[in-house]
Amino acid sequence: MAEIKEFVVNDRRKFTAEGDIRPDAPPSEPKPARPETLEKPKPPQDAYDSSARLTGPQAVPDKPAAEEAADVETGEELPPAPTAEQSEQAARAYNATVERLDTAIRATNPGMDRLPEMTFDRLVQSIYMQAIIQLGGTAEPGQTPQVDLLGARQSVDMLAVVAEKTRGNLSEAEDKLVRSALFEMQMGFLEITQALSRQAAGRQGAPGTGMPPSGQNGPSIVR
Repeated sequence: MAEIKEFVVNDRRKFTAEGDIRPDAPPSEPKPARPETLEKPKPPQDAYDSSARLTGPQAVPDKPAAEEAADVETGEELPPAPTAEQSEQAARAYNATVERLDTAIRATNPGMDRLPEMTFDRLVQSIYMQAIIQLGGTAEPGQTPQVDLLGARQSVDMLAVVAEKTRGNLSEAEDKLVRSALFEMQMGFLEITQALSRQAAGRQGAPGTGMPPSGQNGPSIVR
C-alpha cells in the first residue's frame, strides 16, 4: 500500500481574528503601478525615419507677366505655345494650300483676278460689313430687315478690341478708319435697338407711340 504523504497547511493570513497584524505574516507585496503612471517607453529614433519628410514651401518658377495676365483673363491655363519651327511649318503649309486653291479657282473662272491680300484696312472693312449685314442694312426695299442683335454686338465689340490693342501702332489714316467704322457701327446698333423698342411699344398700344406708318416694314429680330 502506498505511503500517504503528509500535507502541511501554512496560514498566510496577515491579520489575526482580533485585527492585529500577525508577527509571522509574510511581507506585503508591492501593488503594481497604475497603467497611467507607468512611464511610456520612448520609441527608437529609427521609428521616425521614413521616406516621408515635412518640407517647407517649394519654390515655383515665376511665370512671365504675359502668361499670368492671360491666365487671369481667361480663368484657365493656356496650352503651351507652339515652337518657332512648328509655327513656320504651319505657315508654309497654309500658304501652299492657299496658292493651290487660288490656282484652282482661277482655272475654273477664266479672267478672274487673284484675291487681294489681307490688310488692316480690309480687316476693318470686313468687320464693318459684317455688322451692317447683322443690323439688317442689306435688306431689299420693301422687305423686313432681319436683325441679329447678338451677332451685331459681337462685331462691334470685336472692332473695339482691335482699336484698343492697336492704339499707338497705326498710321493716321488707319486710326481714322477704325474710329469712323466703330462710330458708325455703334450708332447703327443704337438706331436699330431704339426702332425695335418703339415697335414693341406700339404693338402694346403704349400712349404717345402710335403704330408704325402703313407700308413701312420695321426691323425684325432673327434671334
